[in-house]
Amino acid sequence: MKLITAIIREEMLDQVREALIDAEITRITVNRVSGHGRQESLDIYRGKKVVPNLIPKIRLDIAVNDEFVDITVNTIIKAAKSNSGGKVGDGKIFIMPLEECIRIRTEERGGSAI
Repeated sequence: MKLITAIIREEMLDQVREALIDAEITRITVNRVSGHGRQESLDIYRGKKVVPNLIPKIRLDIAVNDEFVDITVNTIIKAAKSNSGGKVGDGKIFIMPLEECIRIRTEERGGSAI
């Protein structure tokens, strides 16, 4: 089992979510987050350029069994990449081992609980 965490642009959420549903990945958690990497966002405030410290992003957390890792990652990459072949700020994907998953309602454990 793996936990896939993807940080994407806010405007790409619907596109990524629809692509995941088409790939039969339907169980996701979505959070609004802020962060800053290499992406720069310039705002003009009272005639001066202001570089904000944190840029709004979307965080997706998806727990999958091992056989769904590549499908999930490739779907996110295709759906979240900017039209012009990608650009700074498109996001990142992190894949971490998932030690255990427990469905509270039935107390199932492991891959069947996902």
